[in-house]
Amino acid sequence: QVQLVESGGGLVQPGGSLRLSCAASGIIFRPYVMGWYRQAPGNQRELVADITSSGRTNYAGSVKGRFTISSDNAKNTVYLQMNSLGPEDTAVYYCDLNLFGSHYWGQGTQVTVSS
Repeated sequence: QVQLVESGGGLVQPGGSLRLSCAASGIIFRPYVMGWYRQAPGNQRELVADITSSGRTNYAGSVKGRFTISSDNAKNTVYLQMNSLGPEDTAVYYCDLNLFGSHYWGQGTQVTVSS
C-alpha cells in the first residue's frame, strides 16, 4: 500500500520561502510522476509542479521562476522549494504520486502567506 507523508507547511510572510517535502512508502515502480497540487478555498485543485522518475519537471505558469521541484529517488521523496511567496500562494498543498495512472494523495499541508 502506497502512503505519502508531507511536511514543511506553515505561516510565512510575503516574500518569504518554504520547503515542502513528501516521502512515499510502499511498493513503488518506475516510471512514475510525483507532484504538488494546491487548493485554495473556493477554488479547484490545481497542479503546481511535477517531476518524473527520470527527472523531467513541469511547472504551472504562476510559479515558474519562484518554485523548484526536485526529488531524491533513493528516498522516494519529492521536495518543493517555494521562494518569493505571495498571498496568492496560500492554499492546502497536496503531494500526488501518479503510478501507471493511479493517483495516490497525501493528507495535505497548509501554506499561509500573510503579514
